[in-house]
Amino acid sequence: MTSSSKSSPMATPDPKRRRLLKLGLGAAVVLAVAGGGVALLKPGLVDGDKKLSPGARSLFRAVALAVFDGGLLPSDAAARETTLNAFLDRLDANIAVFPAPVRAELSQVLSLLDTAPGRFGLIGLKSSWDTVSTPELAGVLEQLRVSDSNTRQQIYRALRDLSSLAFFTDPTHWALVGYPGPRAIP
Repeated sequence: MTSSSKSSPMATPDPKRRRLLKLGLGAAVVLAVAGGGVALLKPGLVDGDKKLSPGARSLFRAVALAVFDGGLLPSDAAARETTLNAFLDRLDANIAVFPAPVRAELSQVLSLLDTAPGRFGLIGLKSSWDTVSTPELAGVLEQLRVSDSNTRQQIYRALRDLSSLAFFTDPTHWALVGYPGPRAIP
């Protein structure tokens, strides 16, 4: 009997595939190290991970404008600024009571979103948080909401949910959506 000249499918891995896998693994390690370095140099949360950094405040200010614009924010510029500053202060207060591991993870995500490569890579936003237009950010948030990527959907939910939590913990905002407030328990 002669041996078959056909090679078995398990014989030799494709060198191109192996090279791509190594490149992908290397890129993931570089991104993880770079992301960790960014988080150490420019954290998303400060003061013991209990308050938003200046960059994270800009991020959530922009998100609030995109999410609550169109009737939920005052049209008067001074009143709008007062509302947004109070919103950011309530967000700080809410974040301060989150468990430490949640705050640490949130800080890492916010620090990445505060960098141009992080913004573009994670959510596809080219503009900075200070210069992004409300319609542009609303479009980016909608793309995140319907994305096939679980990571992008989780970022959307985190930004939207944290914003909604901080906005609607102010009882004066309840009437804006027709919520009469909690009912008295007899």
